[in-house]
Amino acid sequence: QVQLVQSGGGLVQAGDSLRLSCTVSGRIFSSYAMGWFRQGPGKEREFVVAISWSGMNTYYDGSVKGRFTISRDNAKNTVYLQMNSLKPEDTAVYYCATHPKLSYVNYKDYNGYDYWGQGTQVTVSS
Repeated sequence: QVQLVQSGGGLVQAGDSLRLSCTVSGRIFSSYAMGWFRQGPGKEREFVVAISWSGMNTYYDGSVKGRFTISRDNAKNTVYLQMNSLKPEDTAVYYCATHPKLSYVNYKDYNGYDYWGQGTQVTVSS
């Protein structure tokens, strides 16, 4: 019933910017946190960033902090990932996901996220 629809991926050059969107619909508890994960070719899924329901708490992986910004518009049931200064190392399939009870001790664990988007490809050429 719950669906997460992603958009905004694409092919860009190093140094460019891209914004991903993730819109949630369906019968989900309203106060959900959101996170972004990514999986590069031949790599394991890794945490990118997460945001609390209120938007007051954000958690960034060190590899993207200062370049990526997560935000959300709860009136639109949408979370965004603004990606600036993109690097070839950022090339991956990006997934958004919901979390029912996010905290500073569990934000990085993908097992705690319950609903997932379909993924969107981000390719950064050098």
